[in-house]
Amino acid sequence: MRDSDIRPCLLNCLEKQYKKDSNTLIVQELGLCQGYARVDVAVVNGSLHGYEIKSEKDTLRRLSGQLDVYCKVLDYVTLVASPRHLSRVTHTAPAWWGLWEADYKKGDLKIVTVRPGLENDSVDSAAVVQLLWRAEALEILKTRNLHRGIVDKPRRVLWHYITEFLSLNEIREEVRNCIKARQNWRVVSQQVSCDG
Repeated sequence: MRDSDIRPCLLNCLEKQYKKDSNTLIVQELGLCQGYARVDVAVVNGSLHGYEIKSEKDTLRRLSGQLDVYCKVLDYVTLVASPRHLSRVTHTAPAWWGLWEADYKKGDLKIVTVRPGLENDSVDSAAVVQLLWRAEALEILKTRNLHRGIVDKPRRVLWHYITEFLSLNEIREEVRNCIKARQNWRVVSQQVSCDG
């Protein structure tokens, strides 16, 4: 079982869950912390929920680095893994991470919840703000009249200003709104079949 087996099934499950919610965007390969890590699938709505896939063909070598980044940025994380990997990470994944098992049952790939996820209480505003493109960061500052003297500064300076003047909840909301407003950007565009 490969990522290419699990991902279509996961995307289909998420599309079915959110198809009537116009406030939800499903994005693939969302880069976090300036590309230090990527989450396989992200659901962006009133929260930022990352889904990390670990198939039979994957290793768990990168998971500890991914774990650190995910804990700084994502409101929720769900690990979607093969039974082999799931048994290895059950005790090492943070208690707030959701765990889903992807396995073949009677010839069909099924994804089942092993452990529901909880909300992350350690989100870092400096990490979340890095999801903003420079133009988005500048617009956020302009709408609050905080842009004077920094219009030509690099994005890291704009990010710093945002973290200085906005609360974590304001930053989270602004980031989600900006991601959802991006046009034709890594959005899941078609449904795929999976009997999940």
